[in-house]
Amino acid sequence: MKTLLIMRHAKSSWAHPELADFDRPLNDRGMRDAPRMGAHLEEQGLAPDVIISSTANRAKSTAEIVAEHCGYEGEIRFHKHLYHGMPRDYFRSIGPLSASMKCCLVVGHNPGLEQLVENLTDYYETMPTAAIAIVECAIEDWALLEVEGPFKLREVWRPKEIF
Repeated sequence: MKTLLIMRHAKSSWAHPELADFDRPLNDRGMRDAPRMGAHLEEQGLAPDVIISSTANRAKSTAEIVAEHCGYEGEIRFHKHLYHGMPRDYFRSIGPLSASMKCCLVVGHNPGLEQLVENLTDYYETMPTAAIAIVECAIEDWALLEVEGPFKLREVWRPKEIF
C-alpha cells in the first residue's frame, strides 16, 4: 500500500507584475497556509518519505516550508517538467521511486493536479491553493501508479475548511 499526497502550491503573490509567472513568490496567505498544512500532515501521521516539487518559485517555497513543518528531513526532489505538468509528467516523476518509500508528497500546479486526482480516483475535486488530496494506492511499486487503479481518495484538505 502506498499513500500519495497531492498538494497544490500555496497562494502566490501578484504584487510584482514584472515577474514572470514562474518566479512569483508566496503571498502572506501562502506563507500562513504552507506551514499549517505541513504541521497538519505531521499531526495526522502523514509525514512523507519523499517530496517531489515543481521548480516554480511558489511550488518550491511551498515544498520547503511544508517539509520543515511536517518533520521531513530528506532532500526535496525538484522537477522542472512539473511546471505546467499534466498527469503523465507526475507519473514520470513518481514512477521511479523506490518501493521502500510508502508515502510521497508531490507539490505542483493546476490544472494538472486536479486532472491527476481525477485520473487516479475517478473523482473530480477542486484543488484550491495549499489543498492536499490524500490518495491510497493498493500497489507495491510506484511504477504501477499509472496503470493500476482507480485508487481510493481518502480525503481532500483545504486550508479554509480545516483552519
